[in-house]
Amino acid sequence: MIKFAAIQMEPVLLAPETNLEKIVQFIFEGSNLGAKVLVFPECALTGYGLSLDEAEAFSESIPGPTTDRISEACRDTDCLVAVGMMEKDQGGGIYNAAVLLGADGVLGKYRKTHLPFLGVDRFLSQGTSIQDPFDTSAGKLGLLICYDLRFPEPIRVLALKGAQVVLLPTAWPNTATLYPEFMAQSRSAENCLYLIAANRIGEERGTRYLGRSVIVGMNGEKLAEGTKDKEEILLAEIDPSLSNDKKRIFTPGEYELNLFKDRRPELYGYLSDKA
Repeated sequence: MIKFAAIQMEPVLLAPETNLEKIVQFIFEGSNLGAKVLVFPECALTGYGLSLDEAEAFSESIPGPTTDRISEACRDTDCLVAVGMMEKDQGGGIYNAAVLLGADGVLGKYRKTHLPFLGVDRFLSQGTSIQDPFDTSAGKLGLLICYDLRFPEPIRVLALKGAQVVLLPTAWPNTATLYPEFMAQSRSAENCLYLIAANRIGEERGTRYLGRSVIVGMNGEKLAEGTKDKEEILLAEIDPSLSNDKKRIFTPGEYELNLFKDRRPELYGYLSDKA
């Protein structure tokens, strides 16, 4: 069993150094509670409600000084950390990114592929691929970000590639109640995997954020859920390997499901053909 944590926090807008120190503090607090994998919100280092000029000013390279500082905390605590941040690539493109860090530095990163007309996402470049799950000491971990969960395809791709746990930094606004109430549970149950969704709280430039971070089990059950307005650490002990079994036996020999084997991919070609 491995203890996973969703860190529900309130980033300070345009204050990356302040937010970085808060993230490091949460890493040590979560580690003291036994957490081995900690997930932080989307854009946790800068806030989400940035303008284009602010996104350009506060985006940074991955790896870089910020990821080095978080990796140092990972070494001190023997933890893995997923955190949302603004990334600038060598060509000047700016992305809403999530990075997975450990004691040895960057284990993987993902650039948000589905961008809503909301907050800083209005101004960014789209990611171009769903990254394969990352093999780690805590299992095969997939990365997605916020609005990606609205679509069934990204998490299904990760599941088909063997993801056992999906880590989801997010910035759900106050109106996005369908995510913690329905979407997170449905996506987990559809794919028989665990989901760690770390949302933020607070208000930025007129937008209030929902909180209600969730940890969801592979049958769609909520293992932990956050409040609407408090910074907190949500914890759940899980066995990632259990998500490898896609069978569900309710009455042996009478009522059995195999949720991946029972699929009919030959019937679904229209999904990829229809742009």
